[in-house]
Amino acid sequence: MNDSNIKDIPIIHHQITQKSKEIGFTMPSDLFIGTLLKTLIASKPRGLFLELGTGIGLSLSWMIDGMDINSKLITVDNDPELIAIANQYFGANERVKIVCEDGTKWINNYKGNQFDLIFADAWPGKYSELDEILNLIQIGGFYVIDDMSTQPNWPEGHQDNVDGLITYLEKREDFNLTKMNWSTGVIIAVRTK
Repeated sequence: MNDSNIKDIPIIHHQITQKSKEIGFTMPSDLFIGTLLKTLIASKPRGLFLELGTGIGLSLSWMIDGMDINSKLITVDNDPELIAIANQYFGANERVKIVCEDGTKWINNYKGNQFDLIFADAWPGKYSELDEILNLIQIGGFYVIDDMSTQPNWPEGHQDNVDGLITYLEKREDFNLTKMNWSTGVIIAVRTK
């Protein structure tokens, strides 16, 4: 099996990749996490999804591609320049709500329904406000994080954050956890109670 032979890349993905290079955005998600997100989201018809850390919208393109017409997605980032770019590509999609706000503030103020999948690709929801974000996942819902394997752009001491997060998730009794040494290091957790 050749896992790099990915055939279902979203049509808009190439344009966003080019824009990423133009502006020097150096933290895009890779194709592997994209195709995984698309597959997981496709398993949840009429789903409600959350992305924390919109970035330039590469993962968002995959997530939208996996959604059915009755699904909804909220994506949150605190960078107005990146949110403006994401809005150019996805702002007209009625199934998507793009929010420019600090993730910590958004998480603490959110009063809506629980989510079928949360992709946490930002500090809030991954290294802070973890209890709050995990409580927003409904039973059977997914919590997905990447960049769990050592990355060249990590600041000194970040491995301690990653190790602490993994230890915390391993101790949760209300989630089943799968750790994959694949892509940039992926953890998928499913809420069980």
